[in-house]
This record gives sequence, C-alpha cells and structure tokens, in this order.
Amino acid sequence: MRSFALLALLAVSGAGLFVPLQARADASDTTLTFLRDGAEVKTIERAALERACQAVTVTIEDAYYGKRKHYRACPLAEVLALGFGRLDGKVNEGVDVFFRARDGYEKPASLARVREAGGYLAFADADRMQGDDPGWEPIDRKQADPGPYYVVWEKPAQRDAHRYPWPYQLAAIELSSFARRFPHIAPTGLPDDDAAWAGFRIFRGECIACHAINGEGGTIGPDLNVPQSIVEYRPLEQVKAYIRNPQTFRYTSMPSHAYLTPADLDGLVAYFVAMRDRKHDPKRDGAKATAP
Repeated sequence: MRSFALLALLAVSGAGLFVPLQARADASDTTLTFLRDGAEVKTIERAALERACQAVTVTIEDAYYGKRKHYRACPLAEVLALGFGRLDGKVNEGVDVFFRARDGYEKPASLARVREAGGYLAFADADRMQGDDPGWEPIDRKQADPGPYYVVWEKPAQRDAHRYPWPYQLAAIELSSFARRFPHIAPTGLPDDDAAWAGFRIFRGECIACHAINGEGGTIGPDLNVPQSIVEYRPLEQVKAYIRNPQTFRYTSMPSHAYLTPADLDGLVAYFVAMRDRKHDPKRDGAKATAP
C-alpha cells in the first residue's frame, strides 16, 4: 500500500521541489509523459496509446482493491518501448524506472523488473467503463480516482505491492539511474555491512515514493532529514513504533508496516541516524547561493 505521510506526527511537513502533476493537469487530462534524465522525450494521449499498443482486457487479482478486477490495458513493456524505443544493450545498464503520479507519489523500480512479462498499464476499468468513461472505481484508503493510468500485475508472484510497483494516478514515466536521480540520500562513507545500508535499501524500496531525504524523493509526506532529522527530536523507539503501526498514535492515511521485522526497523533508524550527519538542504543552500 502507499505509505502516505510517513511520520506525520514525528516530522514537520514541508513543500518539496517537485511540483505535483495534479497542479498542472485536471482529472480529464490523459497525457502520459515520458522523460529521460529529467528531459521530456515524448507525450501520448490515451486514445493514441490504446491504438499503438494493441490494448487487451486483463484479469487481475488487485493488490489495492483486494479482489478480482478486469482492466483495459497495454503490456507495460510495450508502453516503455513506445515511449523510449528499444531498451536493450549496455547503454541501459544501471537504468531505473520512476513512476510519477499526479499527487507527488514517485515509485522507483529496476528496469529489469518493469520489463517482466505480466505487467500492464491499465487505462480503464473494464467492469465499469461506458463509452469514453473509463469507469474507475475509487481506490485505496483515500478512495481516490486511480486514473488516468494504473500499473497492475497479472502473475501471483507479482501481487506483492512491496516488491512490485502498483502506482495509480500515473502521469509520467522517467528513465534514469537511482544515484543520478537522488544523489544525496545514500549513507556514503560507511562500511558495506553497516546497518544504515540495510535501512537505506528499505527506504529506497518502501519510503521514497512518498518521502524525501535531503529534498530528494516523494512529496506526499514530509522530508525526513531537513531541516531536522526525525531522530533529532523524537526518541528512536517511538520512531520505530510509529512506522510499525501509526494508527496507534493517530488517525492517518499512512498504513501499518507489520511486515517489517525488528531488524528492518533497526536498520531504518540506523539509516536516519546516519543521514542526520549527512544533510544536504536544497532550500537553505539555494537561499545562501542567491543571497546578496
């Protein structure tokens, strides 16, 4: 599930650098934008996408709805090829895929994972669509409209939303390397076996879609490191308890993370502690650079 507003109790919300796509497009806009290293490559509308990819109807045991759904959809690998051309070869080694939603949610995944058979880009709810109306059923805790696009997966092993990306309200797909996209979020300088690296891997897979470190990452939730790290003003055990089950602290859109082990939570806190001493504040640094 989406980890909305991680540590809303524990961190101070701040505006991110990324402007949510919902601010630039209304709900009827079906533009899908393709970017490479931040530069726009191509845009396509729903009707053109449907024609180009030879759309099919797929049956999905949906990870968010928790039931069987039918979608009009395009194979995800075909969508990538349509937007970026051929993606084989050494030129794409180390490339990651970033799925960007209108609300600031940004989910990274490896190119190899995204190109697996079984992934689809859904553009209509086949159980409810009528004519040009895609018929989207409200989704998730916030009962949001998942359109214009929703990434879904067909195979049983791909239904784990912690391992496979299931972004909805999709508006853009970007190809870049993770290190290039987020150059200031790794706990550099620590040995490979340090617990902070384990926490970094969890943050990269679970948290960065909604949250930023040092101004880099999702913008649904607050930045967890600047101007202050959450571990600078909250007890470490409280941080872990909130991540585990935020509903015991307050009513929030953030889901529980019961699947995280005690070692996972220790790793996350170790990562936050390490990043506390590796601050890079783009707002503060930018203000200093422009000061007279």
